[in-house]
Amino acid sequence: MFCLRQRLHPGAQIVTVHLHRVHKLASLQNAATLPPKKVQSLLYPFSSLDAYLDRSVDRTPFQLFHPSLEDMVRAEQLFHSSPSHKIDYCASAERMDHAPALKPPEVCFIGRSNVGKSSLIKCLFALTPEVEVRVSKTPGHTKKMNFFKVGKAFTIVDMPGYGYRAPKDFVDMVQPYLYRRTNLVRTFLLVDGSVGLQKADLIALELCEDTRRPYVIVVTKIDKCKHGTLLTNLMDLHDVVETQTTSCFPQPFLISSLNFWGIYLLRCFIAHVAGGIKLTDTSQS
Repeated sequence: MFCLRQRLHPGAQIVTVHLHRVHKLASLQNAATLPPKKVQSLLYPFSSLDAYLDRSVDRTPFQLFHPSLEDMVRAEQLFHSSPSHKIDYCASAERMDHAPALKPPEVCFIGRSNVGKSSLIKCLFALTPEVEVRVSKTPGHTKKMNFFKVGKAFTIVDMPGYGYRAPKDFVDMVQPYLYRRTNLVRTFLLVDGSVGLQKADLIALELCEDTRRPYVIVVTKIDKCKHGTLLTNLMDLHDVVETQTTSCFPQPFLISSLNFWGIYLLRCFIAHVAGGIKLTDTSQS
């Protein structure tokens, strides 16, 4: 954000106008002007790893959700704020009993402290940069459940991180929400792609399984490691999902909040599972 100071006339009061910069890759319209290979990596990050995989590896689980460009453009419209479709922070809560009574479908994001939850949500809302999503380099910055309304379409919930510097009452705060929130349609469990599944992630995965509600794994920080490391962690994750889960969507979503890789695909999936759009060209989801 930057400030523009403008003097209206001699002796007039100085007016300060706050302008918010929209990231150049926030919109598909701008991303589509890049070279074709770069566009492919932005839209479908797994395509950049395909060449490094042995031919015997089944690619199907990594490409189940493969919407068209047109579907992603329609989904993107829901992330544009307007007078009739306002996107904004709604409320915070330390307990399920304090959570706002909202009717639209909800999706929530959980993950280890410093896995990049707030950065990811800020990236999803990059088309509406005036939405205040606090991002900190200090692990455990998010201490409450933060609710962001996307018009009347759906709500995105940023949950406190678990593990290092997690709130002491993390379980008391998060577990009732995951079990009892009636309008929760999907939980997104974030895993750091540069380090892979950690012990705390496996505990969170078990919690998601116990709720018997559908959830999805999002692999963050894919720009922070080499292809070999990412593929190793991705294959380990795939084995766990295939052998130890029943409610997890088989496809992990690969994300870089720094480079916007996978953001358009994730926006489309969120809009789809929350009922905001009906897809015209994709596989099962």
